[in-house]
Amino acid sequence: MTYRLLTSGLVAALLTAGTAFASPEIPEQTQAQVREKLTAEGYEVRRIDSEDGMIEVYAMKDGQKVELYLDQTLQIVRSKTD
Repeated sequence: MTYRLLTSGLVAALLTAGTAFASPEIPEQTQAQVREKLTAEGYEVRRIDSEDGMIEVYAMKDGQKVELYLDQTLQIVRSKTD
């Protein structure tokens, strides 16, 4: 019985903590601007998130997966390729 209560409590704590650390959502207007800008540069945008105060974009270019980090002015400040 104690094991079941501990497990339930742990699961509840993890679910609550997950929402506390969730990234803030990027406004739709900003997402549209990011998509438009990166599409013009030859990227196929797959997903847009937020991480560490930057806009994180998962995209494809020339057959490669690319992870881009944009600042508030929508300039690419860092990128990673797989």
